[in-house]
Amino acid sequence: MGAWRAYIVGSALLEHRLNRDLQLSHDLSIADYEILVRLSESPDQRMRMSELANDVAHSKSRTSHQVRRLEAAGLVRRVECPDDGRGVLAVLTEAGAAKLREAAPVHVASVRENLIDLLDEHEQEVLGRIFDRLTAHLGGIK
Repeated sequence: MGAWRAYIVGSALLEHRLNRDLQLSHDLSIADYEILVRLSESPDQRMRMSELANDVAHSKSRTSHQVRRLEAAGLVRRVECPDDGRGVLAVLTEAGAAKLREAAPVHVASVRENLIDLLDEHEQEVLGRIFDRLTAHLGGIK
């Protein structure tokens, strides 16, 4: 019970801090940032909306809402999928790539300060294995 409660409170506090740091410095939420990262790492900086939702572990409707906000800010645009008339692709714009380049150092510094630098090397490895296993289990990967 103690481990569970520590996880719940600690993860909520960490997400709040990372979110706050991005919002104060670059007017991005952590969810916005994760979408920009996933798009930047994709071939041609584009992804199907359903794949993007899966990658950021959000519902399709929440991802659609986030992308709509990013689109209004000029950071992402949506286009029809050329292979499938029903599919929609999210595409990172130049402005979105620039925003990500500006925000990344702040985010990385915040992650280091509020998580990575608090753990020794062994703890980092254990944490990585724990969350790889959790992601595989909950993500349906066997």
